Amino acid sequence: MPQDWVSASEIGAYAYCARAYWLDRVQRDDLVTGNAQRLESGRAQHLAHGRRVSLQRWLVWAAISAIVVAAGLVWIAIGQ
Repeated sequence: MPQDWVSASEIGAYAYCARAYWLDRVQRDDLVTGNAQRLESGRAQHLAHGRRVSLQRWLVWAAISAIVVAAGLVWIAIGQ
């Protein structure tokens, strides 16, 4: 398909997430030009970032839980 044409599925992909659509096109171009090593490095960096985000979410949940427990203990101590 010529580069000037855009398929309906490409329009749908763009409407869903313009950044993902753009990255998909760049990824295809990078594979053609031999930048597979850069792509793999990027995938590894995204995986590491995802792990850090998951850890951060867990830590926020743990902190909120600790605050709730502490507030409950203070409420019980004041009530007696």
